Amino acid sequence: MTQETGTLTERTPPPVRDWPALDLDGTDFDPVLAELMREGPLTRIRLPHGAGWAWLATRHEDVKLITNDPRFGRAEVTRRQVTRMAPHFKPRPGSLAFADQPDHNRLRRAVAGAFTVAAMKRLRPRAQRMLDTLVDGVVRDGPPADLVERVLEPFPIAVVSEVMGVPAADRERVHSWTREIISTSGGVAGAERAKNDLYDWITGTVRSRAHDPGADVYSLLGAAVARGEVAEQEAVGLAGPLQIGGEAVTHHCGQMLYLLLTRPELLARMRERPAERGAVLDELLRWIPHRSSVGLARIAREDVELRGHRIRAGDPVYVSYLAANRDPDVFADPDRIDPGRDAGPHLAFGNGPHYCTGAVLARMQLELLVDTLLDRLPGLRLAGGADQVAWRRRTMIRGPRTLPCAW
Repeated sequence: MTQETGTLTERTPPPVRDWPALDLDGTDFDPVLAELMREGPLTRIRLPHGAGWAWLATRHEDVKLITNDPRFGRAEVTRRQVTRMAPHFKPRPGSLAFADQPDHNRLRRAVAGAFTVAAMKRLRPRAQRMLDTLVDGVVRDGPPADLVERVLEPFPIAVVSEVMGVPAADRERVHSWTREIISTSGGVAGAERAKNDLYDWITGTVRSRAHDPGADVYSLLGAAVARGEVAEQEAVGLAGPLQIGGEAVTHHCGQMLYLLLTRPELLARMRERPAERGAVLDELLRWIPHRSSVGLARIAREDVELRGHRIRAGDPVYVSYLAANRDPDVFADPDRIDPGRDAGPHLAFGNGPHYCTGAVLARMQLELLVDTLLDRLPGLRLAGGADQVAWRRRTMIRGPRTLPCAW
């Protein structure tokens, strides 16, 4: 059934589907998202928190369009109630995630120098030494070892602190705050206290770097504030998510290792053909369901026609990168891990202006982690089997909470 609306033959809007928060085991794909993908390229959803409903785009082509189209913006999300997954919603001024142009480029420009390919090449030897020290301890103590606790969590936190410019004397303190924030063990109150302490520390650090010529993030931000290019409040809001950003690497790599250690043919390929590991990592990035549900909404700034529907000005719109990465029009047999696939078009790091600021950094860390653990622990295997791996619960970022291994 259609209805004539101006020049658009507009379809009847799809029904609004409730999308509850699910605790999924292992690397299972979200069954609700799979059903929404089958229903059509553009559906409507209601999430557990916030208010109202939102459009959901799941096809690769549409996700790329929406995420790169200025007719859809993020800033308005901070000023109104939108159906969402997170129970608490406290965006801070300066957060890149909610900035639209031209503010987005202004803010991103302030820290871009710390995340270039050249900067990552300079960082790589130092990061390798940091990782080797952690793995030395694992080898020295012998099996079994929880690789999340011993390597996958401390390594990204340490590397991010290097990029951010956390002084050596403050690193343990900052590490303890970020661990508390990304951990599920301390509860919401503990994580909130740690976040407040961290942001207070960031404020003082940015102020102290006003005339520091360094190339680390805090020095870049301090100088940008001193020049009047960004406000102090913006600099602090920008820095916080970057400082906490090791969480994604921890859990991405945890899922990767779990897959390698539960699929012998995949592990054998990685060991026997090391020159092709990069392509396999891209396929795993495409396939891994790295998050729960969807991320942050956009708001339509004007009426937009898409797939025969009219998205009206003011409507919230979500995209699913997980669904786009399983689009059969782009990836043949998308539910299968194919280590020989060209997964280059995957959207694991996002798309458009909000493409992950730390994508090159994250990719470097994943490469170092997988290469180092496979090469230095040649007999690496799960200790006790797959059923001994504990998975994160009530979380936006999915991954193993523990990864007990032997070798």
